[in-house]
Amino acid sequence: MVTQISANDLAAKLDSEESFTLIDTRPEDSYEGWRIHGATNVPFGPEDELSDDRLEHIGAENGDSIVAICGKGLTSTPFAFELQQRGYDDVSVVKGGMEDWSKVYEVVPLETERDDLVVIQLQRRAKGCLGYVVGSASSGRAVVVDPTRQTDRFKIAAADAGLTIERVLDTHIHADHISGGRQLADELDVPYHLGEHAAERDVEYVFEPLADGETIEVGEIEIEALHAPGHTSDMVNYLVDGEALLTGDTLFVESVGRTELQFGDSEAHSASDEQSGETAIPADASKGAELLYETLHETILELPDETRICPGHVSVSEENRYGVGSPGDPIAERLGTLRSDLELLGLDEDEFVARLTENAPDKPPNYERVIEINSGRDPVDDESEATELELGPNNCAA
Repeated sequence: MVTQISANDLAAKLDSEESFTLIDTRPEDSYEGWRIHGATNVPFGPEDELSDDRLEHIGAENGDSIVAICGKGLTSTPFAFELQQRGYDDVSVVKGGMEDWSKVYEVVPLETERDDLVVIQLQRRAKGCLGYVVGSASSGRAVVVDPTRQTDRFKIAAADAGLTIERVLDTHIHADHISGGRQLADELDVPYHLGEHAAERDVEYVFEPLADGETIEVGEIEIEALHAPGHTSDMVNYLVDGEALLTGDTLFVESVGRTELQFGDSEAHSASDEQSGETAIPADASKGAELLYETLHETILELPDETRICPGHVSVSEENRYGVGSPGDPIAERLGTLRSDLELLGLDEDEFVARLTENAPDKPPNYERVIEINSGRDPVDDESEATELELGPNNCAA
């Protein structure tokens, strides 16, 4: 019998370590670029038949539980029915395929020192995007930081915690995914904030700028904006009540943010600079690395060791495995631990700059188009384009 399960059901099966065979029917190049850990690739197109060779490659016996997944659920379904005709009676198809897999979230409350402070981390499992609901339990007021475009996830998380969202904040103009910040603010009719230096990046929509050192109050909770250039020139970190630092793509639990997406791509800057008549930001990856080193050593590492670092991403491999921790576990670490354990933080400036500029990973796919969308210069065409642009893990770490 062929049944249909959701992407969330698949996540639950994977986390429970239930025994089953996961088959990915997408073309080999799609599978190699981004896949679920443990999946076996058996490419299967609309006109294909299930040959004996393909059956041998599956490696499952009649009676074994099989789950089939593809890009959108279109090729895995006929594949599953072919299996049924061959006598396999426990076959499931993941509804929406890898597209729906890219929208699976975990909602993870973080421990705080103060009972009134609520910090909820929303993990977008397939991309490693980390967003936050930050609020005051006594006042019931909250802000959202770095929401993804599945804005309902953040509304539900806030509502379940008894919080009302009063503001939406982004740490910077993101390059790896489409921000849900403006959309969420519009849906709730609340202010939307970026750091004041976002105005220097040809942002073509209205936002309320936050200057370095400016604070926002949420009940008795205070959130301070700290200008943190390096990953981008407009990056802001948010210090929450003196105990948690939401670092965006500045400092991760396992690495630091890459710096050449903005600073090292001369072609990406030349067109907009010529049109605006403004002076180009230096197209030199080392410039961003120097700024990041200064941010890390003169701003972040000046904070107490007890400060909890709450990043905007966790690295995700092509096999959908977290670089640290596991989905559903808090992705956060004390600054003192990172100070002693993260090698990059112990390098002198020359070594740090060399490390970031000489060993840059592959750039996120479609990053120039994503920046255009997130800066408001060229809105996304439709949901189909947005989904296609975001497929695959993030690649924001150095």
